[in-house]
Amino acid sequence: MRFSLFFSFVIVFGIYSYNFSEAREPVCSKFAYEEQLLEKMIRTEIKVESMVNEVKKTEDNVIRTLSDIKRAVSDFTDMFADMKENITDEMLKRSDEIERREESFKILFEETRTNLTSDMKAKREELTQLQGKPPIAFHVHHVADLVLDKADEIVIFTKSLINEGTGYDTSTGIFTAPVGGLYQFSVHSCVPQRGHAFIGLVLEGKVIAADVNYDDVFHTCSAFGAIARVKSGEKVWVKSTSSSSSRQLYQDQYRMITFSGMLVNN
Repeated sequence: MRFSLFFSFVIVFGIYSYNFSEAREPVCSKFAYEEQLLEKMIRTEIKVESMVNEVKKTEDNVIRTLSDIKRAVSDFTDMFADMKENITDEMLKRSDEIERREESFKILFEETRTNLTSDMKAKREELTQLQGKPPIAFHVHHVADLVLDKADEIVIFTKSLINEGTGYDTSTGIFTAPVGGLYQFSVHSCVPQRGHAFIGLVLEGKVIAADVNYDDVFHTCSAFGAIARVKSGEKVWVKSTSSSSSRQLYQDQYRMITFSGMLVNN
């Protein structure tokens, strides 16, 4: 519509210009007048056509420029959308990773807290049980049979000075652990002049410490011991490791044969 108004304006302007020029030019004849009018109209039409072509070119350029701008804006919009989508995807991935790590940390923390709580509870119960129980310790002496003439003969101590926990039996010479744990044992033995004694400390049939005692001039004594982990119900005793009629122990008011033990830690 704008083009049509412009074209009408050009036609009117051309006719007005023609009439103005016609009024100023002398008219020689009717034929000359029509010829001049036709010539002017042709020139005007040519100018109008040229102007129309220029306007069309300008309009095409404007339309092409607008299309380029629109295409550029569309490309930028698409590129921005892609960038936004990529950034959003990356942020979602990072967010998921953070959530997974946070969940793993929570699980690990909860497991650690549960384990620590359980361990502390078990330790408290163990301490409570220990506090409610008497200590385990014994110290015995006096051997009725001093001659070690039998193989693997158990040395029986018949008198007890301490027997906390009643683990030692003076009739059998055997200590039975009331509770499991780490125990310390010691044996003190004496032999007469020119006498021999081969004795050992036994845990469940296995010798865990041993001693040989002899002196050619005096009655003499020696001591040995061991630290061992003993399970609840396991047995410990002292025995001869070499039997003979010459193998014997000695005791008097100055020399005591003793066997002792105590629970160090369970």
